[in-house]
Amino acid sequence: MSAGPWLAAEAGTAAKRYAPATLRNRDAIADVLAAELPATGLVLEIASGSGEHVVHFAARFPALQWQPSDPDPAALASITAWSVEAARTNIAAPCQLDAAAPDWPIARADALLCINMVHISPWAATLGLMAGAARILPPGAPLILYGPFVEPDVPTAPSNVDFDASLRARDPAWGLREVAAVAAAAGAAGFTLARRIAMPANNLTLVFRRGGAPR
Repeated sequence: MSAGPWLAAEAGTAAKRYAPATLRNRDAIADVLAAELPATGLVLEIASGSGEHVVHFAARFPALQWQPSDPDPAALASITAWSVEAARTNIAAPCQLDAAAPDWPIARADALLCINMVHISPWAATLGLMAGAARILPPGAPLILYGPFVEPDVPTAPSNVDFDASLRARDPAWGLREVAAVAAAAGAAGFTLARRIAMPANNLTLVFRRGGAPR
C-alpha cells in the first residue's frame, strides 16, 4: 500500500525529519535511476521533503551533483540537517523552489527527479513542473516521477483508492493523477513518456524525456 504523505507540519519539531516510506522505496527507486540518469552532471530534485532520498542517492551516485529543493522552510531545514550529517561534497545547499512558480532559482540541470509530489499538490504544480523542466533540461534529458498513479486499464489497488480519498479529504486539489493526464501535460511541454516501471507498494516510476537529441 502507499504510505501517507510526508507533511512538514506533522513530522515533529526536530530539524531533521523522517519519512518512513523512504527506507522502503529508496533502493527500488535508485535501481531505476541507475538506468536512467546520466553518468555525470546535475540532478535537480523537486519537492525533496525530508531530504532522506537525496542523501541516499548522492551516496549511490557519487559522480553526479545533487540539488535538493522544496518550497517549505521546515523541509529545507531538514534537508540541510541530513546533508550536513551525510557530509557529502556532491549535495548542494537546498534551494526554495515552488514547482508551480513561473521562475525557478536553477537555470539548468541534466536530469530532474520528483518523488511523491504530483498527488500531494494542486494540478498547477504538475503543470509548473513540466514547464520548468522544459526550461532547464537539455534535449534527451530525463524527467523522472515516482508515486501512486491511476491507469484506466489497470485496477487501482484498494489501498490506493483509500489513499486518494484521504488526500482529497485533506485538500480537494490533491489526489492521485491519471498517467494519461500527466503524460498529456508532459507532451504539451515537449516530453515523451519513455518508460513506465511498476514499483513496489502499488507505485510507478514514469520516465519522460525531452524531445530533440537522443539520450
